[in-house]
Amino acid sequence: MLHLQSTSSKRWLVQVDRNLKDILIDHAHCEQKAAATAMNLMFDYVENEELCQEMTAIVTEELQHFHLVIDLIKRRGIRFYRMKPGTYGRKLKELARRQEPHKAVDHLLLAALIEARSCERFVLLRDHLIEDAELSDFYGSLYESEARHHSTYVRLAKAYATEDDVNRRLQELAIAEAAIIEEGCELPRIHS
Repeated sequence: MLHLQSTSSKRWLVQVDRNLKDILIDHAHCEQKAAATAMNLMFDYVENEELCQEMTAIVTEELQHFHLVIDLIKRRGIRFYRMKPGTYGRKLKELARRQEPHKAVDHLLLAALIEARSCERFVLLRDHLIEDAELSDFYGSLYESEARHHSTYVRLAKAYATEDDVNRRLQELAIAEAAIIEEGCELPRIHS
């Protein structure tokens, strides 16, 4: 369902164990970026009423998640601050085609893959952090919305290309996303 072509390596869980504070702070930043992505899609494709309605719901939900993460890190005595972003998002954006309607398809499918990877990582965090009931429950509560966002983005891409073209492009982008995840990033991030 999530169209991912790989699973996260144990390397990432080692980063989680060594740098949980940074992972949590980055998670808050990821929620902000997800809301911004949805908002930007609304501006870029304002004529698509269905897309705008769906993006409004996603913006609202991502901002709610942002506040949930902020509340969680505050309860743990962690200060929220600006972080150097990891390389994942930048590398994914470099894959996007620049001409419409391909640009719309790619932006929607890249957002779908980011949501899918978040979903996969949240399940890993839920299961890996089982001894920390608060965090385990928290991540267990988020993965369903990430999966829903993934399918929404894939469905909306089909307004800009045929289903076959969308599926073919999603496969291509998913293979590239898997290579980016495999390469990893030395910074401990949700998508490192």
